[in-house]
Amino acid sequence: MLRAIALVTLVLASIRASADTTPVVVNCDAGQSLNRALAKLDKVTPVTVKFQGICTEFVVVDGFNNLTLRGINGASIQQPATNPPASPFYVLSVKASRSVTLLGFTVQSLPSAFSAIGVGKGSTDVLLENVKTNGSWGIVIYEASQVWLVNVNVNITSGFAAVSAFDKSDVHIVGGLLHRSADSAYHAGLLVGSGHVTVQGMTIRDMQEGMSIGTSGSVDLVNFQPTTADTDVTIENPAGTNVYGVLVSDSSSLNLSSSRLLISNAGQPYGFNSGAVFVTNGSTLNAAASLIVTASHGQGVIVSNSSHAEMQGSSITGGAHGGLVVVNQSTAGATLTSPLTTISGNATDLFCDSKSRITGSSYIANVTTVQCNDLVPGLYESLP
Repeated sequence: MLRAIALVTLVLASIRASADTTPVVVNCDAGQSLNRALAKLDKVTPVTVKFQGICTEFVVVDGFNNLTLRGINGASIQQPATNPPASPFYVLSVKASRSVTLLGFTVQSLPSAFSAIGVGKGSTDVLLENVKTNGSWGIVIYEASQVWLVNVNVNITSGFAAVSAFDKSDVHIVGGLLHRSADSAYHAGLLVGSGHVTVQGMTIRDMQEGMSIGTSGSVDLVNFQPTTADTDVTIENPAGTNVYGVLVSDSSSLNLSSSRLLISNAGQPYGFNSGAVFVTNGSTLNAAASLIVTASHGQGVIVSNSSHAEMQGSSITGGAHGGLVVVNQSTAGATLTSPLTTISGNATDLFCDSKSRITGSSYIANVTTVQCNDLVPGLYESLP
């Protein structure tokens, strides 16, 4: 008898395990709802929800553990015409969740939404893969959340930034495209405020600010997933509306290593502080040999207000104004690397004001025009 009971228990457990792995299927075109389906689930049991059609609803994923939300056959989530009572709001919101995968669908938002997708409240191990957004802001990660973005495509038509990381959040980006519509609004591709973002293989196109890093935020360009074919991060400006390729401000940092940052045609013809990379207000640029700046309409790299830049083999060529510009008690340096740092073909290759300094000038190749009275050939002045 005990053996029989044990056998029945084992069979029932196997049936439950099989049921747990069976996907939940939602057809929004047939009047079904993602929110209603999610409300019926055990939040701590691993489950996959597949959906198809256009789901016109605000979808909330709150407190889930091991949930996969997969779109099939061109599925999308669309913002309803009536806004929810709470603000700010997201069309798709992930809160206080762990090990959530969002895969293969589009989210459409209206200008009234704060963002198409929000991931916050300390959510961890959240993956967005092959997800597209169209509309307001794009994707916002907040309140110390940890997110992977793999091959996301964000088209921003209102709001400010395509992808944002706030509140000590940690974001890893592999591939994808951030771009804007042909409007007159001011947009940023990647906005990082008090967060950390690691990037490889992404393209940012036609943003007034390709990357905007502030409030002690940091961005690292690293080939952390070597199986990815393209590791370069490219900031393109075919529309000619760009002001800053990258803005690094307020004690923030941009660090380049095994992934290159390619910036072309950045800045505006008026020059001033527009250009490929603007480092200001106590911030740092660690460029290594991975910064390639070509044909800036404004400056190449401008360092200001007690900031510092290390070039270490970078290339800044063909700019309409300055190549490396260092002002307002700031410093920049180059070191003996192979290849050497190349700064050439700019209207002025090296510029510093009376309160700033460039070190390692002997390690900068092909310089022809210099306006800087404080050039140090080596790494330092004479040491004791």
